[in-house]
Amino acid sequence: MASPVIDALQWRYACKVFDPCREIPEATWNDLEQSLVLTPSSFGLQPWKFLVVRDKALRESLVPAAYNQRQVADCSHLLVLAVPRIMEEAHIDANIQRMVEVRGGTADALAGFRKMVCGFRSGMAARDGALEQWAKLQAYLALGQFMLAAALHGVDACPMEGFAPAKFDEALGLTGRGLTTAVLCPVGYRSPDDRYAGLPKVRFEAGDVIEHL
Repeated sequence: MASPVIDALQWRYACKVFDPCREIPEATWNDLEQSLVLTPSSFGLQPWKFLVVRDKALRESLVPAAYNQRQVADCSHLLVLAVPRIMEEAHIDANIQRMVEVRGGTADALAGFRKMVCGFRSGMAARDGALEQWAKLQAYLALGQFMLAAALHGVDACPMEGFAPAKFDEALGLTGRGLTTAVLCPVGYRSPDDRYAGLPKVRFEAGDVIEHL
């Protein structure tokens, strides 16, 4: 039986050459943005900001900070997944207020939850860089969900860790906001000149990586 999910995953690859003349339709992009919004996260805290860079001049200026990888400039949309270096308790309170708005009830009724999450935050904050690393792991959940959504829409993506975070942070105004770039994901449509598009996908057999206990 055909599976749209598996078909999409077989189709996708890390696009090396985008067609700079093709743009993602607004309706499709709106769906992809919603896939980011709907990403699950630890405690439901959503410790991230998603920057969508569409300005071509800005994207071009970022190429050197991406080690001259043209994907950041030639894509339709450049998604920058940023995270807080140190998540403040104010973020926890904002999340609780949002829970009250959506589900009803009161913040006082969630006092036990707040105490637990603040305790988690304090424990992580006591270890240098631990909160930032935790937030980056959460951002990768968003990246995975976004890439699957893109593939289901026939949109190409290229997850990228090859960049200079400090240079991206400065160019995008993140430094003064307590945020840092975690990972990039240019998206758009593959160029017919990308020789990687037609290569067979290399993966271990399921039996080599999956164990049933």
